[in-house]
Amino acid sequence: MEKYRCSKYDRECIECGECDQYCDLNPEKLCDSCGECLKPDKNYKIIKIDKIITDDN
Repeated sequence: MEKYRCSKYDRECIECGECDQYCDLNPEKLCDSCGECLKPDKNYKIIKIDKIITDDN
């Protein structure tokens, strides 16, 4: 049975857990991409970017 390749290092996966992403709202929970951290509340600010100006010199 072939193991997965490590996403961080050039080797086979040794299940070290370094690539596990934890939830920003609940550090005990592994991130499952639920999106709860993206919903605005009183502790977060939202910045809307409507234009990006670059210097093309």
